[in-house]
Amino acid sequence: MTSTPLFDTYLERVMSKNTVKPSGNSRVPAFNQPQSPDDLPRAAGFCTMMRLPSQETTKGLDVGFIGVPFDLGCGFKNGPRMAPRAVRVQSAALKALNASTGAAPFESLQVADVGDVRLNQYNAATACEDIRRYYSNIECTPLTIGGDHTITYPILQALKAKHGPMGLIQIDAHRDTSDSIAGDRINHSTAIRRAFDEGCIVPEKTVQIGIRGAGFSMDNIQWGIDQGFRVVRAEECWYKSLTPLMEEVRAMMGDVPVYMDFDIDALDPSYAPGAGTLEIGGLTTIQALEVIRGCRGLNIIGAGIVEVSPPYDNHDMTSMVAAHLLFEMLCVLPGVKYYTV
Repeated sequence: MTSTPLFDTYLERVMSKNTVKPSGNSRVPAFNQPQSPDDLPRAAGFCTMMRLPSQETTKGLDVGFIGVPFDLGCGFKNGPRMAPRAVRVQSAALKALNASTGAAPFESLQVADVGDVRLNQYNAATACEDIRRYYSNIECTPLTIGGDHTITYPILQALKAKHGPMGLIQIDAHRDTSDSIAGDRINHSTAIRRAFDEGCIVPEKTVQIGIRGAGFSMDNIQWGIDQGFRVVRAEECWYKSLTPLMEEVRAMMGDVPVYMDFDIDALDPSYAPGAGTLEIGGLTTIQALEVIRGCRGLNIIGAGIVEVSPPYDNHDMTSMVAAHLLFEMLCVLPGVKYYTV
């Protein structure tokens, strides 16, 4: 591999374990680091996100990876409850430096895996309350490994209590603004509607990217637009870079708190077959990177991936993609150090 100034500088820090000298002759790490394969093979050890240290609480952290193993809100194929574990397994291949953007999150933020939310697996309403209560008590920026899309509703409830109404960047094939499905008002098709009803999101600072597929009525399709959402259909994204779109989104959001909500079915099934509700004609992984990297500079207060369904995956492709996208989300959080590429 050809050496570059970026890698030389970063490797020098990593080889020194990024240490500080607090007192005497002892040296301790300044920030948690993903475990190096020089120390332990990637296939070995306890399974945590990016092989980071784990801890039971978020105390002392800037960022925490949180698993939410829930899929009672699925209307077709269950399986997302298995995603937190599967994504963590695939994340073992990730590295600490984003060589494409120069982001070095582990030189500037204290990050750990804080495990999974303990929630009721048999009752959706009770589980949502478990999730809301958990996120209300965290002391860091959450990066969530879902779980079906229902979980976004209680997460936004908790974040609203801390930050007030927020902007929402939803990358998704579906609007998820149905009022109810079969009389049930809490499921993965109603999460954004419930968040809107409770004032969690600012309508004119809500953008839905990648929307496509069929619907049951034009009323449901039009509802978000009528509230002030910006809806970017997948057809508007075909054959295009989404960098110009994200310039508009950054201007739209300004300095309000922003939550980034990535439903894996926003991607075309050729990139992410392990999802419960597949829709053809979706975004590419390149466009996904453009969207996430385009969020750099925003006041992001949380982000997450939902709807990964390992039982329907092909050679762990979808879990692998989700792991990479979560790392990209980490890299655009406020306070991340960047090297010049």
